[in-house]
Amino acid sequence: MKALVLTSYNHLAYMEVPDPEIGSDDILVQVKACGICGSDVHGLDGGTGRRVPPLIMGHEASGLVARVGDRVTNWKIGDRVTFDSTIYCGRCYYCRRGLVNLCDNRRVLGVSCQEFRQDGAFAEYVSVPARVVYRLPDELSFERAALVEPFAVASHAVSLAPVSPSASTLIAGAGVIGLSLLQVLRAAGSGGIIAVDLDRERLELARRLGAEHTLRSDAPDLVSAVRGLGSGRGVDIAFEAVGVTPTVQIAVGCLRKGGSLVLVGNLSPTVELPLQEVVTREITLYGSCVSRGEYPDCLAMMARGQLDPDPMISAVAPLSEGAAWFERLRNREPGLVKVVLTP
Repeated sequence: MKALVLTSYNHLAYMEVPDPEIGSDDILVQVKACGICGSDVHGLDGGTGRRVPPLIMGHEASGLVARVGDRVTNWKIGDRVTFDSTIYCGRCYYCRRGLVNLCDNRRVLGVSCQEFRQDGAFAEYVSVPARVVYRLPDELSFERAALVEPFAVASHAVSLAPVSPSASTLIAGAGVIGLSLLQVLRAAGSGGIIAVDLDRERLELARRLGAEHTLRSDAPDLVSAVRGLGSGRGVDIAFEAVGVTPTVQIAVGCLRKGGSLVLVGNLSPTVELPLQEVVTREITLYGSCVSRGEYPDCLAMMARGQLDPDPMISAVAPLSEGAAWFERLRNREPGLVKVVLTP
């Protein structure tokens, strides 16, 4: 089969590779669409330690069932599917309690690191366990369905926080996860959402998707400006959707005393946390790791139009052109948010 392979750091090659093997409990999926995640782009140079070549990246995908393992009974060839990016064992302490995103034996599609290596979906075919596969609603195209993963990540993060229609909310970072958070919050009835980012075009998109206020993160006296939009005390909840020190500090600074911060972004392995502010103002911190079971609800909401991936999809392109699109994303070409590749 053909695949887009990270052959060495900063080099992607569209090349022939062996077809994936499947086990008795696995499904072979013919990939029809796969989104380029920011984590894939940032992993190109090895800085994250999560993309060690050679590797087929890609974890936001959809396609058709091409083959099923001997013990798979609930899927048939031709079924339209998507799948979780997290491969959990189903047996460990956490899986038995439904905390599959915290699985002791967790593997992630399109990731290679010291603990594991798992080829992903920038390819004509990918093998995944049947337990992480979900059926696509008829209303969803493959390209749109590929974005269920960021919506599920956002939905899980929102489930951790004390969200309510009366709670004021800040989203730090208006990339795909931030914009997904915005849509999930709006679907949950949340109002008074403030989006913060450096990119004017993404802030405009956030406004179109329902943000009440948008502010550049490098604006003078940003914290004072955010507080001035409400009661003067600060927002009730902040979601940090980047994972770098400046946005974490912005999120902490904009919270009221006793507020809640949900950390979703993880671009940097470590950040500088303003500890005294967190302690003396009794800020509650939540770490949010991918998703656990939110796919079906998100797929249904996408089919109903409550969650709309279309405004975030900037381009749909052949997988053979993937290396060029990775470079354009890495160079932060204006107007590019999400690129979906089709084998």
